[in-house]
Formats: sequence, structure tokens, C-alpha cells
Amino acid sequence: MQVHRARTLLAVTIAIFVTLPRAGVAAPDDKKRAEREALKASLMQVLQREPLNASRVAVHMMSLDDGSVVFSHNADELLNPASNVKLVTSAAALATLGPEYRYETEFLVEAESDGLKAKTLYVRGKGDPSITSERLFGMVNDLFHTGLREVQEIIVDDSWFDAERTPPGFDQEDSDRAYMAPTGALSLNWNAVGVYLRPGDAIGAKGVVELEPQSDFFVVENALTTGNARARRFSVASDAAGNQQKIVVRGQVPLGGAYMSVYKKIDNPPMYFGQTLKQMLNARGVKMKGKVKLGLTPSKAKLVYVASSDTFDIILKRLNKLSSNFVAETLLKTMGAEARGAPGSFAKGIDVVEDFLSREVGIPRGTYVMKNGSGLNDANRFSATQFDRILRYMYERFPLAPEYLSSLGIAGKDGTLKYRFDGTEAVGRLRAKTGTLENVSALSGYVQAAGGEKFIFSMMVNDYPGRSGPVVRGLDALGAAVASVGSTMGPGRAVAELASGEQSSSPQTEVVSRVKTYLALGSQRDARNIGFLRTAWRSEKDPAVRAVVAESLYQSNPQDYLGVRTLLDSYSAGTDVYGRLRSVARELSVEVPGLGSMVELAASGNAEALSRVIELASASSGDATSESEMAEGLGAVARTAPEELVLALKGAAVKDREQATTLLARGLVVAGEAEHPFWKALKKSLGSTDAKLADFARSLDGSLSRKVAEEKAPKPQSVPAQVVAPAAAVQVGPGAVERTAETRPGG
Repeated sequence: MQVHRARTLLAVTIAIFVTLPRAGVAAPDDKKRAEREALKASLMQVLQREPLNASRVAVHMMSLDDGSVVFSHNADELLNPASNVKLVTSAAALATLGPEYRYETEFLVEAESDGLKAKTLYVRGKGDPSITSERLFGMVNDLFHTGLREVQEIIVDDSWFDAERTPPGFDQEDSDRAYMAPTGALSLNWNAVGVYLRPGDAIGAKGVVELEPQSDFFVVENALTTGNARARRFSVASDAAGNQQKIVVRGQVPLGGAYMSVYKKIDNPPMYFGQTLKQMLNARGVKMKGKVKLGLTPSKAKLVYVASSDTFDIILKRLNKLSSNFVAETLLKTMGAEARGAPGSFAKGIDVVEDFLSREVGIPRGTYVMKNGSGLNDANRFSATQFDRILRYMYERFPLAPEYLSSLGIAGKDGTLKYRFDGTEAVGRLRAKTGTLENVSALSGYVQAAGGEKFIFSMMVNDYPGRSGPVVRGLDALGAAVASVGSTMGPGRAVAELASGEQSSSPQTEVVSRVKTYLALGSQRDARNIGFLRTAWRSEKDPAVRAVVAESLYQSNPQDYLGVRTLLDSYSAGTDVYGRLRSVARELSVEVPGLGSMVELAASGNAEALSRVIELASASSGDATSESEMAEGLGAVARTAPEELVLALKGAAVKDREQATTLLARGLVVAGEAEHPFWKALKKSLGSTDAKLADFARSLDGSLSRKVAEEKAPKPQSVPAQVVAPAAAVQVGPGAVERTAETRPGG
């Protein structure tokens, strides 16, 4: 007994001694408190800098290890979360449908068919958002092996969803871009079409336009021509045409250049699916000479084949890693149909999501606003606290947690975070969903810090002044700071490296040399250079060189949204970028670096690039060479994106608009086309139901007509007055302005 008591006393003494803090060594709790204070200080440092200090910002961070709130700033304020809404949609879908859920697409024939010949092939869709051309051809191949050899007509049954194609928020943007694709119970290629362009065999020859997939669903209007090495300014438009889709291509592509591709939405999903199916059946050897029609599947029809999708957890990765609006909105209707009964609708889907949030997550109805599943435009409002509550709920709900977390982009690795957080502790540690709209940027997700502690966070920025680049860097600094907790770097250093954004100008000789190098890399148009260029762009401090690196990134893969975003954020009309690059261009005897890419983006209808080109036109004032380049560029933009240019001029500052209009007039005169597309667009704007747009178009028509007249008028010469031809009144363009015969565009 004495021995036992002695051992017990010794054990208690040791336990007390171990738990006491020793001189010079911080106890675990003290160390954690110090780390938290350092983190808070670093986060506040970022929030106090521009432009976050002039924006509406909400931040909420929690420790998953102990449940404590680590940092909170305006966390209960309802803000526009942009694509962070997909975190809500995907959580509800996982809980409602389950990770093993599969979409089914049914192929049926009339009951009396012998299996070889069918009067009608019925295709009944159940909303599968993952059918591609490759998968559809696989379905056709399987149908062939069932014995089917002849079909007289195809009936596409889209009745699993209702007839409303797009949810609230989509109506705020009139666009044919692929991210605006409509929903459908029968859909193909995310309801977008690939338009591939390549040059002809000589300058002036007609360019080649091909579609993927090709079918009778499309009507192509090809006004594409082949130009010189700088001629890479084109536009592609997609418009509904009854049961077909009209694709209009304008502009020029360079002789000898590689093919280029653009993706555009389609407007009639079931007919797109059906016409492509018809094309593939014929290619596989199943005779199909009849029509494709919309209709319902008879109850007595005989099922011959069912195509199943991958499990839902695989589809979920495309939704969140690539931020697919189409998949998000399709999920809403799927939840509506499965949980509330067919036909699936956006309203039913939202009801399912709200029930999930209220019943399972503990977020009451009415404390947020959710109108769609993708977060597009100005239709939703959530708080940072609510997002963290959803993230924590999904983390704690096994077996959904692994599928949910693996659907998010990984910092520095994949998805929309592939090129963010380079060189920080966040790479590989942080998984999150991005959100980007005009004047909106958001980031919410999970991170395991370098010290091992796991956190959830939600950060949203609304109504920020200027460009998105500094805002994104600020959000990245916040995320990197959390990831650095417990590391030797620490939050303070992570913030200093990412959030400062300080830039400094280099000597002209160094700038010329570095610009030449990066221009050479960009001219290779090799996507394998992107990793290196991303690192160079992040580390480059000279704003002019940084802009050229951004252009090289864009040229390495023009279809990459992140490359486009980087160029737009880096290129400005100020003296530190455009002004200095004009000097570089003179030394290298080249066009101003970056200008061609910016014009190319504007010519495709990119609204931000259009605004930037107008600012560049204003900044070129007084420089004859630059004015000439800008006049040529505006002429190209006016040809391929005329309606978008009218809107951009309307929104421009008066000073910028005045100079841009002058150079546009010069560009129209040089083009020499009496039926230039810009005049048609201006005429259309004159008849707009938007009174403000019509008034602006009237003013622009008068101003532009006068400037065209000035450009076309004979320049003063030392010749007798009697040799000047008499004036003749003519009408040019959409307005009723009288001009002399010499001023007629193209005259």
C-alpha cells in the first residue's frame, strides 16, 4: 500500500509539473492565443488597405478543431455572393439526391416495332447535364447494337422539366456567352456549341468556319476573311432561329495561323440534342430521313435502351471546380422534379434548398435571398456567417463530406483556383469556391493551416472601386494568412507578400529587354508556358512589364478565362503602362504591346475590353502613330461588335468618348464601307425602346456623322478655290444628316 501511494503521489506531481508553464516556453494555450492575435492583426491590415477599405466587405472564419470564431468582420451583413451560391446548391443536392445518384436518358420505340425498324424513336430526358458529343455517340453505338437499323422520325421528350429555360438573374444580361446556357431535360455539351475558325489559303480568301457538333440544327452566316499576321479580330454571335440556331461569324483571322475556337450558348436544348442525334444515327448506319420533333412519349412505348450518367459526386466536381452555371441551374430543377414531382422547376428547386437549409443546417427561411442556383448577376444575398454554417454542416456530415470537399478547387492546383496563391502556404492546403461578378468577388471554403489546425472561412467583397485584380489579391492574402498559421512564415509575412501589390518602374533599357523576351514567349502561343508566365506575372513589379506578361498569358491560351481576366486587370491607359509601352514599341519597331490583344477582346464583344479600348483611344491623343493604331482597332471593333461598341461609348466618360468617336470616324473612313455594320447597329439603337439609349444613339449619330465628314473632306491645299467640287446632299448611316458626296462612308 505504501508503494502504491508513493507511485500515485509521484504520478500526480509529474502531471502538475508538466502542465505548468516553464520559464521561456509558452504553454499550448498561450501559443494558440498568440497565433490568433497575429492572424487577426494581419487580416485587419489587409482590410484597411485599398480597395477593400472603400468596399463592402464581410469576413467570417472559424476553427473546425474547437469551434471558436477566429475572425469576424461585418459577418452578418447580406451581400451578393456571386458563384458562392453554388456551395448552397451543391450541399442541398448532395443531401437530397445522394452521391450515388445517376441521371437516366431513355430511348423507346412504338410498341409494335420489331426492334430493327421503328416508325418513331422516342428520347425521354431526365435532365442529365453531363452528356457530351462523345457520350451521345456512345449511346448511338449502343442503340445500333440493340439491332436498330431504321428510324422514320425522332420525338424528343423534354417534359421532365418545365418550359422555363433560365432562372431569375439571367434576364439581367443579354448575352450569347456559354455561361448563360439554358437548362433542358435533354441537353448536350452543356448547351453550348464550339465554333472553330481558321484562315483560308491566301490573304483576302474566305475563312473557314466549322461547328462541333455539326448538324442541321445550325444555320451559319460566314463573313470571316483571311488577313495579315495582325488580323486576329473577329466576333461570333449565336441567335435563336425557330427550331434552329443561327451562328454569325465576322472579322479576320491571320494567314497561316492556328485554328481558334469560341463557345456560344444555344437556345433550344431538345432540338439541339435531337438534330445531333439524327446526324450521329446516320453516321453510324441507322437510316433516319424524317424530322426531329418535340413531343411526349406514349405510355405504351417500348423501352430499348437506358443511358446512365456517372454518379453524382463526379458531376459535382464540374459544378464547383469549374463553376458551371448550367449544371447548377439543372440541379435546381432536378431536385424539384425528384423531391416535389415532375415537371422540375426553379421554384420547386429553391423550395427544396430552403427546406434543407431550415431543417438540417439551421438557417431559417427569410434570413437570406436565393433566386437561382448559380449565383449569376444580382439575384441573391447571403451572409458570411451563413456560408460558414453550411460549410461546417457539410464537413461534419459523413459520408457526404468527402464528396463535398473534393468538389472544390484546390489552391494552386486545379479549378478556378489553379493560378491563385502561388508561392504561399495555401497551395494544396486550401479548398474553396470562387465568386466573380462585376464589382463582386468572393471566396469561401476550407483550409488546413501549416500548423495542422483546420479552418472554414467565407469572404465577400461588394461595390469595390476600380478593377478586380487588387480585390482578388486582397482575398488571396486573407486566405494565405490563415494557411500560414503555425508556419515559420506566419500570417504577417504572407500578407506582406500577397497584399501589398506595390509596383515600381524599372529603367527603360531593362524594360525593353524584358518586354522583348515576354513578347517572344507570347508569340509561341504555347499553353505549356502558362505556369512559368503565371509565376513571372505574380513576381513582376514593373507595371508595364507585368502588362506584357499578362498579354503573353492570354496569347498562350485565349480561351482561358483566367488569362483574359489577368490581361484586363493588368493593362491600363495610364502613363505607367500604355504610355511607357508606347516608348518601348518605338524602340522595338512594333505595335504597342498588349494593344492588339485588347482590341481582339473588344472585337469579340467583351464589355470590359471595350471600355478599356475607349480609354486607350483617349490616351493616344496627340501621338499620330498611336492614334492611327487606335483608329484601325476601333474600326475592327465596330465591324465585329457594333452593338456592344454603341453601349460602351454610352457608358464612357465624356472626354474619352469624344476622342474615341473621332478615331472611330477615321477608322470607318479607312474601312470604306457604305454598309458598315456599325451604321446598322446605330440605326437599331435609334429605334430602341430604351429612351436613354435611343437619345444617345441620336446624339452619337450626329456627332459621328460630322466627324466622318471632316475626315472625308478634302484637306486644305494651295489650289484655286474654283477647283473644289460643288456640294451634293446625301444621306449616310442611320440618321437623316445631310453630308457632301465626298463625306459618304465608302464613297
